[in-house]
Amino acid sequence: MPKTFLPLVVILALAGSVLTGQAAKTNPRALKLALDSTSGIEAANGELKVVNYRGRRALQLVPLAGHEAADDSMLAILTNSDFKNGVIELDVSGAPRKGAAPNMKGFIGVAFRLQGQAEKFEMFYIRPSNARVDDQLQRNHSVQYVSDPDYGWQKLRAENPGVYESYADLEPGAWTKIKIVVSGTKAQLYVNGATQPCLVVNDLKQGESRGKIALWAHSTTEAYFSRISIQPQP
Repeated sequence: MPKTFLPLVVILALAGSVLTGQAAKTNPRALKLALDSTSGIEAANGELKVVNYRGRRALQLVPLAGHEAADDSMLAILTNSDFKNGVIELDVSGAPRKGAAPNMKGFIGVAFRLQGQAEKFEMFYIRPSNARVDDQLQRNHSVQYVSDPDYGWQKLRAENPGVYESYADLEPGAWTKIKIVVSGTKAQLYVNGATQPCLVVNDLKQGESRGKIALWAHSTTEAYFSRISIQPQP
């Protein structure tokens, strides 16, 4: 090959490498995990166990010793995830831990666009024990959107009653299918294969951010996770 072509080859190779890197960032790969192993998952403020639960291998997220009754969040971060827009689907099972206070309803869900050391993230979670009580107002608190650290459920409920939470039929301890669809500053939550979302959020508080995905549960919850699928979109 003539020497005069060498610089052009190098330039084209470098350009291709840069473009490939940019494409990887703007078009992250799909991710599908059975959640029957702790590989590629990092627990924060809790511990992960591989267990058999309701007919399948699954991950159980448990509180640290001595924190079983604490008002703590537990996270299991998917270290290889990179998510901005797209669809997240998985099965979860949540119920109040034995001995939990009556106001603890088995909180369990999914955090997305998680940044840094979990300082910021968006999240949908469910409260299965609220779904079948006789009090309609309490039923309306079955599913919830929050945005840490500035928009917890108390703030959102006080300032915008009924906007960031809703009703869905749920059963404590049963496997519940969750689907989250995210696009820009909008997100929708679907449960148990419904064709319509049970909760629609049109103003995600972190804006058009991106980050990792994490399994989430409250420390007073018996929390199990199975079969997650992440389909990012540009």
